Amino acid sequence: MQYRQLGVSDLKVSKVCLGTMTFGDQNSQAQAHEQLDYALAQGVNFIDTAEMYPVPPKAETFTRTETIIGHWLKNQARDKIILGSKVSGRNRGLNWIRDGDDSLSRANIRAAIHDSLKRLQTDYIDLYQLHWPERNVPLFGQYQFDPKLELDAQGNQKAWESIHAQLETLAELIAEGKVRAIGLSNEQPWGVMEFLRISKAYNLPRVATLQNSYHLMNRTIDFGMSEILHRENVSLLAYSPLAFGHLSGKYIDDPQAQGRVTMFLGYAQRYKKPNVPAASAAYAKLARAHGLTPTQLALSFVMHRWCVSSTIIGATSTAQLQENIAAYQITLSDEVLVEIEKIHLTMMNPAP
Repeated sequence: MQYRQLGVSDLKVSKVCLGTMTFGDQNSQAQAHEQLDYALAQGVNFIDTAEMYPVPPKAETFTRTETIIGHWLKNQARDKIILGSKVSGRNRGLNWIRDGDDSLSRANIRAAIHDSLKRLQTDYIDLYQLHWPERNVPLFGQYQFDPKLELDAQGNQKAWESIHAQLETLAELIAEGKVRAIGLSNEQPWGVMEFLRISKAYNLPRVATLQNSYHLMNRTIDFGMSEILHRENVSLLAYSPLAFGHLSGKYIDDPQAQGRVTMFLGYAQRYKKPNVPAASAAYAKLARAHGLTPTQLALSFVMHRWCVSSTIIGATSTAQLQENIAAYQITLSDEVLVEIEKIHLTMMNPAP
């Protein structure tokens, strides 16, 4: 396993990160702890979670994932593990989080981290991330910015907590020793640059990471954002590298195969777009032609992409986790990479 420093922080993380959003719904505590133990034994020192997990979010499961991790974490050497979590922010209708008070206000961020630290049974979170931007941005399958969504019924601009105020609150948490570094998630280019501009102008903490979706069927990061990350030294944490299982090939022969897409109907709308089945089939065919599984092709591509600092993988079984971590040892040939680009240029970003 190789390790990479996250942005300007002093956090050094494994190139593979264990995602945990299935813990507490698809995975029991015992299964989750087995995955955590296995990942740690393979050199994975980076664990990613969030206060709203597991996913899909539900009132009855909210916070379970952090609680499960906390029961495991208390028995570990804390300084050997890099733990990332997130405050939800604008929760898009998740009214059970802080009774629907969903802004990234000082009070809400402080309440969120207080509760997360208690559930995680730790005194600090290494990487604290803003799960969603406070302002209106396209999310989870939306791909066009719509300024009308920022207006209320009277046509006035909706209020949102300023980036400056958000950074001031995060600065407090760092000063208090509750947080070591900060990051963004599901953010857009303007947001990343604005966070960086304000942190520099007012001597506030600088974001170290961006956690966004990145996989063979969604390479929108390559359109402008990758240059920002490179020049500004912000590390990309790539989530959903298997595109909700679509890049594992399992839905090609059996559209009703067991997985998140069929278990949680209506949750994976971004993968309902027209070219997703064709792109999935093309990448699976390419993988098999070169003696690889579709999973190995998809994961190796993301794991070794120049702009990716760490790839967040998740699994519902230890066997899946073993295959996913092992994919890091596979390096795609130049021939395969050329063929990937041909498919990409033919069916570009079918699942943004």
